[in-house]
Amino acid sequence: MGTLVFVAAEAREFDGFSRHVLAVRELRWPLRFCRGAIMNGREVVLLANGPGPALAVAAAKEAKNRLEKVDAFVSTGYCGALDSNLGRTAIVVASEVNGNRSDKPDAPAVFTAGPITSQDRVACTIEEKSNLRESGAIAVEMEAAGVCRVALDAGVPFYCVRVVTDTASDVLPLDFNRMRGADGRFSTARILGAAALRPLRVAPALVRLQRTSKSASIALGDFIANCRF
Repeated sequence: MGTLVFVAAEAREFDGFSRHVLAVRELRWPLRFCRGAIMNGREVVLLANGPGPALAVAAAKEAKNRLEKVDAFVSTGYCGALDSNLGRTAIVVASEVNGNRSDKPDAPAVFTAGPITSQDRVACTIEEKSNLRESGAIAVEMEAAGVCRVALDAGVPFYCVRVVTDTASDVLPLDFNRMRGADGRFSTARILGAAALRPLRVAPALVRLQRTSKSASIALGDFIANCRF
């Protein structure tokens, strides 16, 4: 049996995995976050290299080149809901990503399946989410298209399992697209600087988003731990 490779944008998206994995070890790969572990008796690799398809491709290719056998790639982490029926911490499983078919895991827990849009920007406003919804997609995220590309090239199964952090009617407290540095990653300094300019409005909203994200990470980890890929 080979290795199941999970690719997210940020390490915190894996926080919910912590109580479901054993023998966690750091992998000295040239990526932002790399861990090997055992989950349900199976070798897994957890990678987080930043937002967007290019950084996700780099992470997935690193795994493909270094591992003897990859059983499947799983794009995972947070997403924004486009379907108004999806609430915060809802689990979304892609049936397709940007028109490319995505496999569905065997999961006993409740989830919503449907098309997902993957783009290299954060959908921050209700208007943008509404426009994306017209394509039929139920959620939007930033890395799945890149991971899917590597999986297709490698000829291995691809899954996309996500958790909702902001609903279709939520407006994000900042334009996070302006918070990315030249390398494409989010800049903590820029986020804190923007929050300092509008502390009464932005700071509390960021705290609420952080709390939601923490709950979402736990929900995601619990769901994936009960899946069969």
